[in-house]
Amino acid sequence: MASDTPSDEDLAASWEASVSGGDQSAADDAWNAEIPGSGGPPADAPQSIAQQAAGSERILNQDEIDSLLGFSMDEDASAKKNGIRALINSALVSYERLPMLEVVFDRLVRLMTTSLRNFTSDNVEVSLDAIQSMRFGDYLNSIPLPAILAVFKAKQLDNFGLLTVDSNLIYSIVDVLLGGRRGTIAMRVEGRPYTTIERVLVTRLVEVILLDARKAFDPLTQVDFELDRIETNPRFAAIAQPANAAILVKLRIDMEDRGGRCELLLPYATLEPIRKMLLQNFMGEKFGRDNIWEGHLATELWSAPTTLRVVLDEFKQPLGKMMNLAVGDTLVMNATPDSKAQLMCGDIHLTTGQVGRIGQKVAMRVEAPITQAAKRQLLETR
Repeated sequence: MASDTPSDEDLAASWEASVSGGDQSAADDAWNAEIPGSGGPPADAPQSIAQQAAGSERILNQDEIDSLLGFSMDEDASAKKNGIRALINSALVSYERLPMLEVVFDRLVRLMTTSLRNFTSDNVEVSLDAIQSMRFGDYLNSIPLPAILAVFKAKQLDNFGLLTVDSNLIYSIVDVLLGGRRGTIAMRVEGRPYTTIERVLVTRLVEVILLDARKAFDPLTQVDFELDRIETNPRFAAIAQPANAAILVKLRIDMEDRGGRCELLLPYATLEPIRKMLLQNFMGEKFGRDNIWEGHLATELWSAPTTLRVVLDEFKQPLGKMMNLAVGDTLVMNATPDSKAQLMCGDIHLTTGQVGRIGQKVAMRVEAPITQAAKRQLLETR
């Protein structure tokens, strides 16, 4: 015998259909219709968003929480940080604030393309994958092993840098330099240390790259990169504190069907002495310099008027005697007719010469070149 009272399943289905339709009042009417004498939905029924906002503060969803904190599941794919994560990493200075740095590395890519072609006698293509800022400790933990790490010293900057050569590039270089045939995959033997031959060949490759790096920095300043040591364990290649910021340059080297990656890491402490040079704006191939202004300045300097004095002799006398000089007094000099006269510009001694006469004018014949120190002092005074 069927009962007129609806079952619990029917009530749940009716309430779900009303809520999914977006009409809260219809849901309330459904409850009133199904349950005689009821004034609304039960106490444990879901509330609408408007009712929740009216009764208490709205609860943030997971996306809003991730946006606020700066954490997300795909943060590794995105280089930008926001929220608290941006404050944590505020010590990292973006390389984009150093405009000349990217110019230097683009020049490094062009130089490496030529030098590695001569080094391997093969068709080599070098490409710049990325330039990014990161902490030194994070980079050491991200190095894929096995790899060879070359620690080098920047002499003029009085600090160190790190060059990492991955396993694929190591075996490719060994294969190319020892006459491996093209079209074959470089043979890899995992789980063993690198042999002496492999280390020597990679050392030669590192020296070629460091020489190109020196040439790339030449338009800005002279920096000599000298190889310090070769390591295979990242723990022994610690050249900075783990929390220190550094610039990481990722390079891709392709030799037709072979190749690999190498990464150049420079701590910000290494670049600090030339930071002002790296802040210059890049204009064409001028590397931050205005050649027009330099030419104009040089022209004006060479045409600037200069007052010269020919000094036959100098001697010291008491001030009282000089104040009492009268007409007819004689001053005796130590100079003779064969003595050399000095050519002076202000207080700067330029050169010496012989005093003579041309027509009705006194002349001086220069008998020694102007010294480099005198030229430098003249330019500094100008």
